[in-house]
Amino acid sequence: MANTIVWFDLPVLDLQRAIDFYSNVLQTKVTEEYPGVAVFAHGGDDVAGCLFFSDTHKPARDGAMLYFNVNGRLDDAVAVARQHGGMIEQPPHAIGPHGFRSVLIDSEGNRIVLHSE
Repeated sequence: MANTIVWFDLPVLDLQRAIDFYSNVLQTKVTEEYPGVAVFAHGGDDVAGCLFFSDTHKPARDGAMLYFNVNGRLDDAVAVARQHGGMIEQPPHAIGPHGFRSVLIDSEGNRIVLHSE
């Protein structure tokens, strides 16, 4: 079955700062592929997305929350997020049978979730 969600655009204020934040927190490659647009590494049927700078779209603390998989390294990822300008709204906590999560504000002002089984 194909993924229901296939792509996301995450607005940022400073593309290089956001690339640094997400590359380090998620331990993945985020590459500027077009002026103002940096794409998360992906392949095959992965859900993918990008960071983008725009004069009309701004980061937000309300609305949809993107969950980013940190593959069993939740505490480390939260610590790295703090080192790279993230603010923790909710420290790591269990979410029942769905694993663990931490809600934070990224370096750009977006509310996101770091998730791990």
